[in-house]
Amino acid sequence: MFTGLVEEVGTLHSVSKQGEAMVLCIRASKVIEGVKLGDSISVNGVCLTVTASSSTSFHADVMPQTYRHTNLKQLRPGASVNLERAMAANSRFGGHIVQGHVDGTAIMVSRIVDSNAVVFEFQLENPSIGRYMIPKGSIAIDGISLTLIQAEESKFAVSIIPHTLSQTSLTHKNIGDTVNVECDVLGKYVERLLGFASKADRNMETHLTSFSSKSSKMTESFLAEHGFFND
Repeated sequence: MFTGLVEEVGTLHSVSKQGEAMVLCIRASKVIEGVKLGDSISVNGVCLTVTASSSTSFHADVMPQTYRHTNLKQLRPGASVNLERAMAANSRFGGHIVQGHVDGTAIMVSRIVDSNAVVFEFQLENPSIGRYMIPKGSIAIDGISLTLIQAEESKFAVSIIPHTLSQTSLTHKNIGDTVNVECDVLGKYVERLLGFASKADRNMETHLTSFSSKSSKMTESFLAEHGFFND
């Protein structure tokens, strides 16, 4: 699990691609301090597993499922990527719950300076995930924990302070660029649970209807016929 607080902006050193499978080599410094094989590192909001490391870089595999549903396939050597190590149990929880499981991608459609902030507006490539977004709710964009200032059916917007902009790869993003989007997991759990509750309600309604239908047949003659009034 991650918090969406980017620790470092790394640089993609090389990409080895075979079909829809990739191996990324990323240059970094802070996130590889004490790193071990099998550790998780968020790369642009995607939870990847460290498969090799040195004092200046680490390698991570990208499987076809991740290739198809994130912007990692668009990365080229020299690209900046947001990096965060998995959250330690004794650290401060400064962002929100970020799993590193990207829900979809979005295209930047505007970038407007608003006093000391910059407002970014995005168009969802899969509008169906917009149902998990609410104004003032949390969202992770390329692994950055942000607050939604606008949430429509297929568009959303965030306002970013200078510090966040300067310490993340968003400073290099332009109109037309693609970002990874992970919605707040709490909304997904609520939807899932309500789905089960709705199914349970429908089943109960079916049982009650069936019982009511059977009850209407329980006349005095029906009960007598089935031995309820035997002496």
